[in-house]
Amino acid sequence: MNENGRTDWYDDYAEGRDESQIEEYDITASPNDFNVMTLGSFVDSGSVRIPGFQRNFVWDMGRASRLIESLILGLPVPQLFLYEQERNRFLVIDGQQRLMSIYYFIRQRFPRKEKRAEIRRIFDSEGGMPDRFLHDDNYFQAFNLQLSESLPDHKNKFKGLNYSTLGEYQIQFNLRPIRNIVVKQNSPSDDDSSMFEVFNRLNSGGVNLRPQEIRTSMYHSEFYTMLYRINAENPTWRELMGSSTPDLHMKDIEILLRGFAMLVDGAHYAPSMVRFLNRFSQKCKTNSSEQNEYLEQLFDSFLRACGELPTDAFINKNNNRFNIALYEAVFAGSGKRAFVENRLIDGMIDAERIRALAVDEAFAAAAGVGTTRTANVEKRLSRAQAIVGTL
Repeated sequence: MNENGRTDWYDDYAEGRDESQIEEYDITASPNDFNVMTLGSFVDSGSVRIPGFQRNFVWDMGRASRLIESLILGLPVPQLFLYEQERNRFLVIDGQQRLMSIYYFIRQRFPRKEKRAEIRRIFDSEGGMPDRFLHDDNYFQAFNLQLSESLPDHKNKFKGLNYSTLGEYQIQFNLRPIRNIVVKQNSPSDDDSSMFEVFNRLNSGGVNLRPQEIRTSMYHSEFYTMLYRINAENPTWRELMGSSTPDLHMKDIEILLRGFAMLVDGAHYAPSMVRFLNRFSQKCKTNSSEQNEYLEQLFDSFLRACGELPTDAFINKNNNRFNIALYEAVFAGSGKRAFVENRLIDGMIDAERIRALAVDEAFAAAAGVGTTRTANVEKRLSRAQAIVGTL
């Protein structure tokens, strides 16, 4: 529930569900036996990443120690699931806790519980864990195996050891193979939709993930960094949203994404909305820094054009929610000419025209039923250009 007492502060006229038939893909799921040392080096080099929607590392040292002991003794451990984005670049579908326990043991450092969210951000931004953090006792502590003893007079010979003091068992540990199932999409090669489906179906962890939570992990780029920045740091945008803080499930990021997608590629829209946004996100991974800078400046000029609007201009008066259909149509419609001419929006958006668009019969019908159909998307954009105008 947000500060205004609303659990859902957005008008979920098209929540982002992919209701179209699932396409057939050529996907392989290949078993591989990477040894422990290889897996540790994959994490260290950034070749293996943890998707952003997955929870942080949560195991305590005792549980991590039991996994390490099992590996030393040659006991079976559960397999890992990895998604191969490209050659030697993987996302972890299942097995984060086991994989990171191995990595931390090899590095002989264990993350402090209160710092794990920050450690996760460092991993994401640095592509690995720099030594300046790894050896900082504020972030990590020594990883010495915490193992119980089955009998009072029978000492566990591995208790208290670390990676460096394993002695003759170190090579045995390093070479211990772990079964990995590597999922890879072979075709179509220009579409990661199957990857989205794999995460959506196999790794919800009992939680209903929103499409944008998965999308953010799959398509993270400098374009997405720009979206995060304007979403969190632009007070005018937060006022228009009717919510002072970013949404926990990234719905506001999806709203920004939809606006840009409609502006740039709306003329080529085809259902489903999930797939359209996925493909646009994939396309934006190749944006130059100049392209992203221009899109940000264009968005800023749109907000300036909204300067005389009431802060509830995009709030649905019937349910007090943010009206996504209205916002994306006004943003894409008013900014289309400026985008085509590679300039910024010049002029002011009239509040009366937005109100007229909101109650326009053709627009309301296209935003009421079958909202993600191509004809209805085109109708909303065309009515926005006709009523609100382009600047």
